[in-house]
Amino acid sequence: MTRSTPTQRPYRTEAHAINARDVQFDFSGVPMHYVPGEVLVTHAVNVMHLVLPEAERAMSTALAEALPHIDDERLAEEVRGFVGQEAMHASSHEHAREHLQSLGLDVDGFVGKIGWLVDRMLGDHGLTGRAKTAWLKERLGLYAGLEHFTAVIGDWLLNADSLVDRGMHPAMLDLVRWHGAEEVEHRDVVFDAFMYVDGSYARRVRTGLLASAILLLVLIISATHLYRVDPAPDKGRCWLWQLIRATRSGLLPNVTLFGTELPRYLSRGFHPSQMGSTDQAVRYLAQSPAARAAQCA
Repeated sequence: MTRSTPTQRPYRTEAHAINARDVQFDFSGVPMHYVPGEVLVTHAVNVMHLVLPEAERAMSTALAEALPHIDDERLAEEVRGFVGQEAMHASSHEHAREHLQSLGLDVDGFVGKIGWLVDRMLGDHGLTGRAKTAWLKERLGLYAGLEHFTAVIGDWLLNADSLVDRGMHPAMLDLVRWHGAEEVEHRDVVFDAFMYVDGSYARRVRTGLLASAILLLVLIISATHLYRVDPAPDKGRCWLWQLIRATRSGLLPNVTLFGTELPRYLSRGFHPSQMGSTDQAVRYLAQSPAARAAQCA
């Protein structure tokens, strides 16, 4: 593979290192609707417990496949740290999903279908030689586009005081903010790996467009499915009105962010370091209740 780094951040020995952190969440007291009075908001957040673990598992596999092609030792270190963080994300969200399942939110079948779809779409397909290399580049491009939006959402979660004001359960709030903070912290890694092993601007545009469309579609389908299978008799009938009200009140990001963030990502001079705040993310990670609980365990 040839290295192409027109917009890759230069790594320095004093640069912030990416490492997996031990966390310990206690979901025992979390109700099914952990954002009080906001059924759709709860299920929009729940998508993180369903879709993201499957996508992150596949993403970690692709990054691990890319490691032998990365000679930059610091970037390779970042990739290994990223894979460790994503494994912890998947595990923590799986525990949250199991808790919600125990409360009567039947999601196992849907999660199984998501996992099957991710494997069929983004697995290595047993390819070899040039075809394997080309498919790896394509997957890295897709994941770089996906990570842009997860970092944007992570930054939003770190600053979403409306969720605190609405009384979101502290354990779930900590879970999504911890995850969001690490998304901001490692926002550069997949993009830099893609730029290292390929860096094609045409591929970045194509995969960025595809990743944003797929993510938006999956978010909508997943949230509406969860809303539909929610057994609560008082969940309300019009999910669309709940969505509009939630975005207006700041309880959910506005879907227009896909329209504003995509041109930013597709700019030739774009680099993920231009967005979010590593300092804010690391400060939250240092005081996260789940991280502190793990230290005391």
